[in-house]
Amino acid sequence: MRFRHRDGTLVHVAYCTNVHPAEDLDGVIAQFTRYARPIRDRLGVDRLGVGLWLARSVADMLTADPGELLRLRRAVDKAGLEVVTMNGFPYQGFHSEVVKHDVYHPDWTRPERMRYTLDLARILTRLLPEDAEHGSISTLPVAWREPWSPAQEELARRRQDRLDRELFALASATGRDIRVAFEPEPGCLVESTVQAGEHLLGGRRHLGVCLDACHLAVGFEDPAAAVERLTAAGLPVVKVQASCALQADRPADPRTREALREFVEPRFLHQTRERDVAVGVDDLDVALEGELPGEREWRIHYHVPLHAAPAEPLRSTRPVLSDVLETLLGGERALTDHVEVETYTWEVLPGHTRGKGALIDGIVGELTWMREELIRLGLKEEN
Repeated sequence: MRFRHRDGTLVHVAYCTNVHPAEDLDGVIAQFTRYARPIRDRLGVDRLGVGLWLARSVADMLTADPGELLRLRRAVDKAGLEVVTMNGFPYQGFHSEVVKHDVYHPDWTRPERMRYTLDLARILTRLLPEDAEHGSISTLPVAWREPWSPAQEELARRRQDRLDRELFALASATGRDIRVAFEPEPGCLVESTVQAGEHLLGGRRHLGVCLDACHLAVGFEDPAAAVERLTAAGLPVVKVQASCALQADRPADPRTREALREFVEPRFLHQTRERDVAVGVDDLDVALEGELPGEREWRIHYHVPLHAAPAEPLRSTRPVLSDVLETLLGGERALTDHVEVETYTWEVLPGHTRGKGALIDGIVGELTWMREELIRLGLKEEN
């Protein structure tokens, strides 16, 4: 979907395809027919944005075979889709039975991460619509927080420098500007916007931040203050991921704890933070075992639907998402132009009906909510 900001900026809205378990090209293309096209039809738009996730094996194939890349581009066009952003955070195996810490590997100290990201950038230059000003790729926030040494810090900084140079060269060669957005996440080396200023190189044309509203909420960061910090550090918000965290206002209450136990699951990591408690925990089950005091509100890194709040006594951090959108897009100047709805947890949500129809209904509901929110902020939808 496309929206025009009052300053003239064209804002692209997509849903992230990492919700679909496909790690070969045929599977990726099948997603377009099975899910994305019906979603587009339900929304009644000429073009539906998809934030494409390509596993390492698919990126390898597309980089090596221009014919296969052309097949992908034709499939995107045939389904009435557009690709302006890609999710380059998961490397592979995102729908394995257990993902947890594996999603942070390889990190930005490893050459494989550089190669994968640059391959995605080259692929994206061939998928971008002709009228798109630039493309974006979100990536992990350098590394998991430990182990970490001064030598690793220096290596990661050198890789960021090289990444910026390579993206500049790619833009010069192709005329297509691709930007990489590092995504702060709880538990990682860059957990907050404060740490983004400490570990990411500002002032680079092709590097910036992916602001994930769920992660921001889990860290109890104020959206306006967070964006001010990033601006001061020379780190533009290249992309925003529209997402909501799970919230428990009274985590010590037995009824609340019973409800939270329904969200304990083995696939993804669900970092949990308590308001005004300096040290959090890396998964929800650990928090429930007593590793957090439980005296104040908890926020959990568990992406819940944008449009549908969890059953009481739990709720979502949707007000934080609204504040993020207000900060970035509600003013006289658009501070980002790529918005990606990224609820990847549908298959593990307690009580959620599984299957194609339910997933389509859910994504349509989220994108409808997003449409209404952007119109409320004064943006105008374009077909």
